[in-house]
Amino acid sequence: MEPAHSAPLADVVPLGSDDAPLARAAAGGDTRAFEKLYRRHAARVHGTILRLVGGRHARAEELTQEAFVRAWQKLPGFRFESTFGTWLYRLAVNTALMDLRAQKNDPVEQGVEEDIAPESGASPFCPAEREELERAVARLSPRTRAVLVLHDVEGWKHEEIASELAMAVGSSKAQLHRARRLLRRALGVQDESAL
Repeated sequence: MEPAHSAPLADVVPLGSDDAPLARAAAGGDTRAFEKLYRRHAARVHGTILRLVGGRHARAEELTQEAFVRAWQKLPGFRFESTFGTWLYRLAVNTALMDLRAQKNDPVEQGVEEDIAPESGASPFCPAEREELERAVARLSPRTRAVLVLHDVEGWKHEEIASELAMAVGSSKAQLHRARRLLRRALGVQDESAL
């Protein structure tokens, strides 16, 4: 498989598309069908994993490939109770979260989130400054970053996040509050409603 970020735009899955026929064929061992599914979903999977790993491109590539290998292995057991895209996406997020849990005791990977400070010349947040926001998110500790990305970017509920990260719902809410506070400080934002 080629790198996830290079999936041709024409092959990216449109919203509402039905992957079931391809997923059924791939579950039966059809590698071409699986390749089509890969091309449709690789960009979204890679983007989410990239955010979860704090912008580390090489690690995001590895985890994206690992997620698709797992999908290929587990596809024969897929029961079609949800869309293929939902199932794949959840599997990919779980792959990244397992990596996060594995690094839990690694002080190099954990980072020190309280040390986030505005970069010199940082300006107040506006939507056009996405790159600056991405850098600030990448500097959060992995666990805090995961809560922020899953809740604010991916739309997960605190109950789902708590279950996946093995924490209390209240801890998930506290981590989200902390992440937003740290981002406001890192970006030099005074207005609480801006993030």
